[in-house]
Amino acid sequence: MFPHLADEAQELFMSSLLSPPSTDDLIRLLKAWKFWVLGAIAGMLIGAALYYLVPATYRARATVNVDFNLEQAWPAETDRQQFYYLERETRKLENIAWSDDVIKVVSSDLDVPVEALRDGKLQLSQPAEAGWHFYAEDKNAERAQALATVWAQAFEETVRENMANAQGLSSFIQVDATQTENLPIERTTSISTFLLAGAIFFLTASATGVLLFNRQ
Repeated sequence: MFPHLADEAQELFMSSLLSPPSTDDLIRLLKAWKFWVLGAIAGMLIGAALYYLVPATYRARATVNVDFNLEQAWPAETDRQQFYYLERETRKLENIAWSDDVIKVVSSDLDVPVEALRDGKLQLSQPAEAGWHFYAEDKNAERAQALATVWAQAFEETVRENMANAQGLSSFIQVDATQTENLPIERTTSISTFLLAGAIFFLTASATGVLLFNRQ
């Protein structure tokens, strides 16, 4: 019946919605400590619920110790030559870790597509002298552990075979799978991260709603 009144009400609403909050609005919101406390608790409860309803995947870690034996390989050479030796042999070992021979062993043993293994399911960390960490992720904790174990063992066996057949690796390198049983397993995202994210998201959304729709 009164279209002009409806248009004016819509314009007022949009003007209020798009205009920035005043200083008084922000001060009142900051002083509302009950709002922040209850909002944080509600957000953490939502985060905890999401953690159990949509849990993060498990990550298992196997370890292979790699010793380049610099003292024997370059007993009287410069630091630059030793650095080049480390870099060159490390690249070779990384290539072996991701080679078809190694990845196909993991794929066939655990019936996981090669594409999935290369697309983030397997991760290699700390490729240098000392412990190399072979990570594997899966929704099932036991399967994640099996993936990491098989990958580390396949890497160790392939490296030793290449050295025995003189296929380009330095004969001074030693590899030893030091941890392939009872592996450390954890969630890729901890519950504390869910709690913090839930609290921040809920408080941000609530504060935005208060400032937009409850102005005096």
